[in-house]
Amino acid sequence: MDPAELAFICAPVIDGRAEYSKGNRLKHRSANLVIPRARYYGNSILSILTKIASGYWRISDTQTGYTAISHEALKGIDLHTIYPRYGVPNDILVTLNIASFRITEIPIKPVYDIGEKSKMKIPKVILPISLLLLRLFFKRLFKKYLIRDFHPLFLLYLATFIGAILDSYIAFRFLSEYFHGNVMLGWLIIMVSLGLFTFQSLIFAMWFDIQDNERLYV
Repeated sequence: MDPAELAFICAPVIDGRAEYSKGNRLKHRSANLVIPRARYYGNSILSILTKIASGYWRISDTQTGYTAISHEALKGIDLHTIYPRYGVPNDILVTLNIASFRITEIPIKPVYDIGEKSKMKIPKVILPISLLLLRLFFKRLFKKYLIRDFHPLFLLYLATFIGAILDSYIAFRFLSEYFHGNVMLGWLIIMVSLGLFTFQSLIFAMWFDIQDNERLYV
């Protein structure tokens, strides 16, 4: 990270516009040229997954550690429960969202190829972080939209997951019978109908989620 950009990172927190300010290398004009391809696409994929898990739908470059946090927000999260390895910024974002803290992003210059060598092994990181984000997603839903303040999007997400499980089972049964020469039209109708219901539930759940969290991005 470029130390000269530290003041820009801290400014939104100092001014009281946000409780958490983070750098964003993906928004910098040199991102496509400087960031290694594997890191660029890997970061982009994790950013998409973190949008869904955290509720901060407008963020990207979720893996950056160049951040500033207010004293209020720091007291509002339990640092001892934060994920201890590569995944810290993802866990912090979800924890901040549960507490309804405002965040903002500052475009920063990506710095690579200056003699350092990363010890991170991308294949070893993908699965643990994906599982972490899945766990954090359910944690946010239960804490924020069921326990603290009930919201219809919880029911919509719940209907989505239940529908997806049932539809997968029905699809398996239908395909098993089909390959054995039995065409079960009833199973096909149920599978398609349930699939459409599941998809609509997901779309409405995500729309509610985006609308509810828009106020937290400044």
